[in-house]
Amino acid sequence: MHHFTDSFTDNLTDNATNTPAHNIEGPAKALSVTELNGKARRLLEMNFNNVRVEGELSGLARPSSGHWYFTLKDKQSQIRCAMFRNRNQSLKFVPTEGMLLMVRGRVSLYEGRGDYQLIVEHMDNAGTGDLRKAFEVLKTKLAAEGLFDIARKQPLPSHPKHIGVITSPTGAAIRDILTVMKRRFPAIPVTIIPSAVQGEQAKYELVSAIKLAKNANRFDVLIVGRGGGSLEDLWPFNEELVARAIANCPIPIVSAVGHEIDFTIADFVADHRAATPSAAAEILSPDRQAMLNQLHLLSRKLTTLTRHKLQLCQKETDNLQKRLRHPGDRLRDNSQRLDDLEIRLRQAITLKLERAQSSLGRVRDRTHQQNPQRKLELLKNRNEHMGQKLIQLVLNCLERRQLKLEKVSGELSAVSPLATLSRGYTLTMVGESIIRSSRQLREGERVTTRFSEGKAVCKVEKITC
Repeated sequence: MHHFTDSFTDNLTDNATNTPAHNIEGPAKALSVTELNGKARRLLEMNFNNVRVEGELSGLARPSSGHWYFTLKDKQSQIRCAMFRNRNQSLKFVPTEGMLLMVRGRVSLYEGRGDYQLIVEHMDNAGTGDLRKAFEVLKTKLAAEGLFDIARKQPLPSHPKHIGVITSPTGAAIRDILTVMKRRFPAIPVTIIPSAVQGEQAKYELVSAIKLAKNANRFDVLIVGRGGGSLEDLWPFNEELVARAIANCPIPIVSAVGHEIDFTIADFVADHRAATPSAAAEILSPDRQAMLNQLHLLSRKLTTLTRHKLQLCQKETDNLQKRLRHPGDRLRDNSQRLDDLEIRLRQAITLKLERAQSSLGRVRDRTHQQNPQRKLELLKNRNEHMGQKLIQLVLNCLERRQLKLEKVSGELSAVSPLATLSRGYTLTMVGESIIRSSRQLREGERVTTRFSEGKAVCKVEKITC
């Protein structure tokens, strides 16, 4: 605790009342912290009781009381602010992270912590802050390149073998992760890859840590994140350098930055977003109790199935034992079977020999019948028989022809002119033409007269009609 002299206190009091200070002799009197904070609060409220301030909103908190607590900042400085419920209920909008605000209020001091703050009576939306603009520009750029696409996101392992955590080794995030992992599944090894998570150098350390985890080749999933904070506190996770390192990492990455309401570029690029570091540990760690319950259930099922299988095997063994015969019985059966086979073999051989002998006799008969000498004798006898048959056929044919000829001759003789001539008639012809009328003749013409026997050549002396 710091101690202040009376002269400093008197000067502070005189400045507050605009009256000149008086030197008071005597021993120095120390102020309590409460007295000092009270005097400072009154001094601030009297001199800055109606000010307008423009700045970018960051770290808005809205507890159940209805009051708002946030920070206004610009590029060089920031100030804590409070807006009580009776004031913020009249607003027509709800401020969001990164919004540029114009506020009106009074400067005060929260005596309980000695915090210098601005009590806001009214606020207006003055636009979007620089960080929020940069956030939206980078988000649009990376989205256009496809870095947020679902298709390129890698699936998380259902049972990680080794988890790497890229965060500050002294922050609350790593404590939350390790607490959850110890409670749910302490068997999974977790390696902390230290990195700054706030400040200008944090983006380079985050990229370096991701590269180190990739080259280690022993992690099957990574958690990259930190606890909550204002937009500028979380800004390293909105850097393009970090976003591209996450997108290009072959190891699945879970982004666990801030609280559930906090969103960073890393959340959109990562393979999975967890609302908090504790949620990331919940996602990656199997529920040990649930797995034990499942294991016990499977064990009981296995025991039941094994017992049932043993019972079936015992029944089968009993059945086989009942069916099992004495070796002597089996030997007698086999001996009898061999005798039966021997008898059947002999019968088969005998039958085979008889069939072979029968076949041989038939072959011998066919060979005898097909002897060339026998065939020649058969052919000779056949030729003699055929010769006799041919002669008889020729004689029969000649006889039939002779009878037919005689019949035809008799028929021809009956109608032949010669038969007519034999009865005293003659046949007169001039050349080859037969004369049937005297008109066909001329006087002095020579004609041939044919008799039954012979013929005579005559000259026509006179023609009478």
